[in-house]
Amino acid sequence: MQDFIQNPVFQIISNAADEMECDCYVIGGYVRDKLLHRSSKDIDIMVIGSGIALAQHVASKWKRHTTLNIFKTFGTAQLKAGSTEIEFVGARRESYSKESRKPVVEDGNLEDDQRRRDFTINTLAISLSKRNYGELLDPFHGIDDLTHKIIRTPLDPDITFSDDPLRMLRAIRFATQLEFHIEGATFESIKKNCQRIEIVSAERIADELNKMMEATRPSIGFLLLEQSGLLSIIFPELVALKGVETKEGKGHKDNFIHTLTVLDKVAHHSDNLWLRWAALLHDIAKPVTKRWDDNSGWTFHNHNFIGEKMIPTLFKRLKLPMNEKMKFVQKMVSLHMRPIVLSEEGVTDSAIRRLLFDAGDDIELLMTLCEADITSKNQARVKRHLDNFQIVRQKLIDIEAKDSLRNWQPPVDGVEIMKIFGLPQCREVGWLKNAIKEAILEGIIPNERAAAMHYLIEKAKEIHLDPIVAIDKTNNNNG
Repeated sequence: MQDFIQNPVFQIISNAADEMECDCYVIGGYVRDKLLHRSSKDIDIMVIGSGIALAQHVASKWKRHTTLNIFKTFGTAQLKAGSTEIEFVGARRESYSKESRKPVVEDGNLEDDQRRRDFTINTLAISLSKRNYGELLDPFHGIDDLTHKIIRTPLDPDITFSDDPLRMLRAIRFATQLEFHIEGATFESIKKNCQRIEIVSAERIADELNKMMEATRPSIGFLLLEQSGLLSIIFPELVALKGVETKEGKGHKDNFIHTLTVLDKVAHHSDNLWLRWAALLHDIAKPVTKRWDDNSGWTFHNHNFIGEKMIPTLFKRLKLPMNEKMKFVQKMVSLHMRPIVLSEEGVTDSAIRRLLFDAGDDIELLMTLCEADITSKNQARVKRHLDNFQIVRQKLIDIEAKDSLRNWQPPVDGVEIMKIFGLPQCREVGWLKNAIKEAILEGIIPNERAAAMHYLIEKAKEIHLDPIVAIDKTNNNNG
């Protein structure tokens, strides 16, 4: 274990603890991640005594510039130096009431502190005391569970999960991140106690879901959430995607499994968290749009547009950000069918211009989502779509080089139209502005000011409008 505590900060902490005549240990995630050869910046120090007092003493001894934050209510302190963050806390024992996941905390010893932790792999501690510096303390066989890739609670899982129901989500999140197996009795306890998740705040649930989404294979977590019963409580719209209905010998695909396949494929190509959320939600409206058509079979008409409208409600309930990140997810869900339709129907310059206009700088992320959405078992069909997507991608490059439509700004805006014709804000201004946009998207005129001005004057004549000021065709407003 000596190799894991080579960082000079551990020697500083050890010396400070020795001077204060208290024992201390590095514990939890840092030890776990080092044993798994994963990077770990955050260090948790558990002290038999006052974590705040030790943190203050360490800060006084550390020669580097440090920032010390003290949280008296929780009896903890955080020391920051550069990218290193160290949290100090006194050893404690905890007890819980049925109605809350906030514990009653008392001072404790090393084993009390290890017993209160969520999983055996997080109970591992390395001594920083002089008498046994570097010794690993593993009373709950966390090393064995790390070796066999098992998530298990140190105590009876019913007690662990009933005390703090968030730990059920943490079990699934760790299983997803580490690609570990949740031990049988532990998983059965999650199923038994799943309703207890209702006392956990939406913010804490969202935090665990985001960490799950950032894993290499997020599908692991969502399958476990569904199997445990937790998904029905925290995200019933996803459960509604599950299953296959057959009529007259025609069945649709299981949209839950399809969604998780798309999510994993997106995760393989992009670490963008909000693109991953778009992948998870791209078909979220299929259950509410599912219809049977005697000629076509099962249909899901407009599921992309209905899904776009569902997202604000979902984000609000899950306490996800109601800002540009949500709007990005909405855009991806709304547009995800467009490139697929192009790959099926052929690619026109007009359709490409409209796609560029609507997607803007997010066009590459949209294409990543759309390519991931091809999950057919018919390999010939998959190949045809992906080949056609390459044609779409090349067309996007060619049209953008010629017409500059990403994040398009009109060569003539509404304010200038009002000035040219002496108009107030009115329907005619919107009509003229839209006419210019449509002419550019259809390729009738180039995306240039002079051409747009000439077209504007001609269209204005159709509604009996004449300019009242001289027209400047040279100033190009297209940003």
